[in-house]
Amino acid sequence: MPTAVITGITGQDGSYLAELLLSKGYKVVGMVRRTSTINFDRIRHIQNDIELVQGDLLDQSSLVDIVHEYKPEEVYNLAAQSFVPTSWKQPVLTGEFTALGVTRMLEAIRQVNPGIRFYQASSSEMFGKVVEVPQRESTPFYPRSPYGVAKVYGHWITVNYRESYNLYACSGILFNHESPRRGLEFVTHKVTHAAARIRLGRQKELRLGNLDSRRDWGYAGDYVKAMWLMLQQPEPDDYVVATGETHTVRELCEVAFERAGLDWQEHVVIDPKFLRPAEVDLLVGDPGKAGAKLGWEPEVTFKGLIEMMVDADFEALKSGREV
Repeated sequence: MPTAVITGITGQDGSYLAELLLSKGYKVVGMVRRTSTINFDRIRHIQNDIELVQGDLLDQSSLVDIVHEYKPEEVYNLAAQSFVPTSWKQPVLTGEFTALGVTRMLEAIRQVNPGIRFYQASSSEMFGKVVEVPQRESTPFYPRSPYGVAKVYGHWITVNYRESYNLYACSGILFNHESPRRGLEFVTHKVTHAAARIRLGRQKELRLGNLDSRRDWGYAGDYVKAMWLMLQQPEPDDYVVATGETHTVRELCEVAFERAGLDWQEHVVIDPKFLRPAEVDLLVGDPGKAGAKLGWEPEVTFKGLIEMMVDADFEALKSGREV
């Protein structure tokens, strides 16, 4: 039974990845930070099947201890301060978790067992002010937020450790990936949740920023399969994981509100406070390399994803559970 350590296991990606690894016979060890309130909602249904251990990307010794004690074959580093608007308000903390945290984990692996296979969660936000469309593995980075800058550091330190110490270290450059488990602070879930609430008469309007902003949105359950596939290859490498399609926030609203039986134009209000200081350009990924080398391709369509999220929000709200 192989062992995998997942940082950020209580997040959206961590929960789907844990399910996938359990289905493949792994022993799954999830690293969680010690806080006064820990949210296990996303992993509650598998909590008895995984082992949770306290650790922190800000604390080098805790990472060394975990790697030494559990002796994993694979480490998936998904933990980060991952909400872009927050990175403007807490840029230093974002750098500590999202950038230097990667170095601490790589250093723990190098010290304890350089044979461990490592996955780093890179991000399409690294491309920022894009220099080519679509973006691929060779596209230069031009981040437009403290989060994007921190992710660029995490990406390049992973490459550096791979080349300097011959570690099996991969980065998955994931474009936006969503699900019913997505946090409400993210625009996709903000929209689907609002559509469900408005349909049920629990709110009247939804306030958003730039409706022309375009993203390459996929399903998180599909994307974690690519993470696992990266660590099964003969040689480590970096891969763009995306759908290759792009949609606007306006399209997102259209699909979500239509699923709820509503006209989005009657309920969506533009609010300048949700506009970013520096907006990224057209983010759309080229998943050709992932398809050719990993045999990976997305299965859930954009429309299917948004409808899945609206349906899940409806069910949760009607059953008395606020998402």
